[in-house]
Amino acid sequence: MGTHYAQRQMFLWRLINQIIWYYFLIVDLFCFQLANQWHYQEIKLQTYFLLYCPDTLFIGRNHIEVPSVNSTNEYALTLLSKSKPPEGTVISTQDQYAGRGQIGSSWESQPGKNISLSIILYPIFLPIAQQFLLNQCISLAIFDLADKYFPKKTEIKWPNDIYVKGKKVAGILIQNTISGSQIRASIIGIGININQETFSSDVPNPTSFKIETGIETNLSDVISFLCQFVENRYLKLKSGNLVPLQADYLRHLYRYQTESLFQQPNGRIFKGKICGIAPSGQLQIDTAGKVESFGLKEIKFL
Repeated sequence: MGTHYAQRQMFLWRLINQIIWYYFLIVDLFCFQLANQWHYQEIKLQTYFLLYCPDTLFIGRNHIEVPSVNSTNEYALTLLSKSKPPEGTVISTQDQYAGRGQIGSSWESQPGKNISLSIILYPIFLPIAQQFLLNQCISLAIFDLADKYFPKKTEIKWPNDIYVKGKKVAGILIQNTISGSQIRASIIGIGININQETFSSDVPNPTSFKIETGIETNLSDVISFLCQFVENRYLKLKSGNLVPLQADYLRHLYRYQTESLFQQPNGRIFKGKICGIAPSGQLQIDTAGKVESFGLKEIKFL
């Protein structure tokens, strides 16, 4: 008798919690619709399919889940123009329909299949001339995440793509707001292919967790791990201990110290070895004893 009573109590308790959860979810979605209709971005859109990251100090502690948005980076930019969210605020979505990559390239993501999110940071400690260190920091954080699932099969392709078994699984778009000689704010856009299995024909060498493993991966778990890895690498960057960070980036760099073919926009094809990264972030390639430096879109891997 007592056991059945306890089971009924537990059932009722869980039912009440579910009703409360759905109530607040509906309220938040209603607020989101109002925000879209009135462009009233000050409405706080914090939802109850948080908290993804109970093991972090600040990354992901404030989490805005938007059901559908053109770009989480654009959403974050609008948010920053009207307020100052806590550092580590995450904006994520199940449906990003106009995501962007580097230099205006598009980012393809099927709704509900992948990770599409942005993280707001305030790296005011970082001089503008060293802003590529933030790029290295975030690249290493996503490398750490992918390496957790694919040990010894993950690499960083300069400047900030993540490769698994030689194919692209993730990309980063960092947008900095500069004020004087300081980086006032950084929006870290991250796209990770998780459960998507088909890609458009014009997307070069994509892959996903699902393609590589054959099994579905829980998106909430991935976001939780991602926030932990980003926080870990960001705190190391903030501490000023840069030598291990730069060494890690080179150690995991795709085709580092390996003779490879490259092509420039003018059609020139040449052999060389990646030998380093300039402080400005340019890729340094040793071509028969002469080191040349290349910026983004100035060099293509063959």
